[in-house]
Amino acid sequence: MAKPAGKDPILVVLHQEHSTPGRVGRLLRERGHGLDIRRPRFGDPLPSTLAHHAGAVVFGGPMSANDPDDFIKAEIDWLDVPLREAKPYLGLCLGAQMLARHLGAKVWPHPEGRAEIGYYPLLPTASGEALEDAWGIRWPTHVYHWHREGFDCPNGADTLATGDDFPTQAIRVGPSAFGLQFHPEVTHAMICRWTVLGSERLATLGAQDRIRQIEGRYLYDPHVARWLDLFLDHWLAGAPQPAIA
Repeated sequence: MAKPAGKDPILVVLHQEHSTPGRVGRLLRERGHGLDIRRPRFGDPLPSTLAHHAGAVVFGGPMSANDPDDFIKAEIDWLDVPLREAKPYLGLCLGAQMLARHLGAKVWPHPEGRAEIGYYPLLPTASGEALEDAWGIRWPTHVYHWHREGFDCPNGADTLATGDDFPTQAIRVGPSAFGLQFHPEVTHAMICRWTVLGSERLATLGAQDRIRQIEGRYLYDPHVARWLDLFLDHWLAGAPQPAIA
């Protein structure tokens, strides 16, 4: 594929036929990166190297990182490529859980059957605060979720942010691999679509109704949008890790 403005494309892994990379995709394109979109679930291969990519983003989906499907196992194994090559990697929801599984950590459902669907508080750890200071960006106070499983922080990774029902909300592995349990990529249209097509999930214990989610977007998304815009610049640069406070 052609490389706009001389920049390598970003590998984008999606898990449903009609999924989009949302705001993350738009911001990456604005930075001059093409999007090399692959859907391994539908037979698309993943590259054996990221030498010709500027990084990789693995998005979420309704499946579990614990599922026995061949494409799930193949994606988890493939994460050796960005980690070994020290390429920027960003896992969102399922993509973060796959990163945890690749590194030997557990992905688990909440013991009380609770879910995070809607906007929930985000609390940076000491490592997360150190990242704030190093990068000059403040974590959002609330972020958007759509999940029923969480994950443990793997050995060798830093927990950057925590939450209530699912304590591991953001991790960093080395200088340039991140896993976020939440969805900074969501647009208003995506929230509207998810809450209609997945309306049965809103009855899950802990989930917020559609009205509360839309209200939460107006309250919290401006901060999330600013944070993501700055985060992607540092993520693409592969900045060195800050010292842990």
